[in-house]
Amino acid sequence: MSLENELIAGILRGEGGFREALRRVLKEDLRMSVHEFCERTGLSSSTVYKIMQEEREPNLRTVRSVIKAVRKLEKHPGGNFIAVIASRPVLDRIEERIVKIGDQNVRVKEYPAATMEEAIISAVMAEKDGALAVVCAPIIAPTIEKILTIPVSVVIPRESMLRAIESPAKRTV
Repeated sequence: MSLENELIAGILRGEGGFREALRRVLKEDLRMSVHEFCERTGLSSSTVYKIMQEEREPNLRTVRSVIKAVRKLEKHPGGNFIAVIASRPVLDRIEERIVKIGDQNVRVKEYPAATMEEAIISAVMAEKDGALAVVCAPIIAPTIEKILTIPVSVVIPRESMLRAIESPAKRTV
């Protein structure tokens, strides 16, 4: 169930249901404090704190704003990572797990895939997990670009390609 649907279900549970659903979504799914949530979404911290402290039930406009904010964070949770989709042997060779780009650190998160189908599934999972972009092989990139809304970058492993060509060439010469 999406986070948006969990909040809506909370409203339907009755008084305090929205508050409990929001509390759980913030703590377990988004893993952020009320302060951080308000800071990242622009919602009034006073309003959200009053809801969380059972001082008032939210009005419809507030519920809409909270759901819209959660939806935005769910799509782009600020995971601050680049997804790399490749076979396990290729992923095992990645040494850097954090890459410095400009003044910020960006994590590299691995998504192993042995087939084209697994690569497509991994790409969709990466976007759902909040990846900033996907790095993958050129053979699958055009398909993934049609599915995702985040940037897709192609990696061409030059050294391994040359080694792969040299290996059979040495045996046949």
